[in-house]
Amino acid sequence: MEIEYFYASYSAFAYIGAKKLAWIAEKHGAKIIHKPIDLRAVMPAAGGQTFAERTKAHKDYFFNREINRWAEYRGVPVMRGTPTHHNNSIKLSNCMLIAANKAGLDVGALGQEMLRAHWVDDADLDNREDLTRICTAVGLEANPLFDAAETDTIVAEYDANTKEAIERSVFGSPTYFVGGDMFYGQDHLELVERALLKPFRGSWPV
Repeated sequence: MEIEYFYASYSAFAYIGAKKLAWIAEKHGAKIIHKPIDLRAVMPAAGGQTFAERTKAHKDYFFNREINRWAEYRGVPVMRGTPTHHNNSIKLSNCMLIAANKAGLDVGALGQEMLRAHWVDDADLDNREDLTRICTAVGLEANPLFDAAETDTIVAEYDANTKEAIERSVFGSPTYFVGGDMFYGQDHLELVERALLKPFRGSWPV
């Protein structure tokens, strides 16, 4: 069994659902296929608004109340407000995840720590000192990942993940696929678990 996992390294809701996803995969012996994406390219392609284009009411609800409420429900800490460096580039951190995965390292642990550090410690995911601390926290060496993240091979895979996400109608992070069926948002993880046990009727795309 596999769970395809499309996400971005700075995604609040990917962070909130990361431990639950890992728990589900371990419980049912499912393999998580990590596919970090350029969410800032994926969302407009699917017709979504950029963060700046959204109304204050939308931001207050989805990026404040929902984050805090779901973090409490999932039992994970979260900072108040949006991380200071949330608008910085996410390419390096996403490509480091791909590099770790290709090297056979624990990409799940690295991804969880990136997300946690950004949303709890206010870490800058485009800052090499912060990223080094994140790697150290999970027992990984940062420099080889920095080097690999900038290679043509890794960047091409990042671009391919992003293109695939767009072609498969992904419109946010996190998005999961089980047997080709798409589940958007960590609030659907219970349905992801059910799909591992028994596929839902019908198919995606409709």
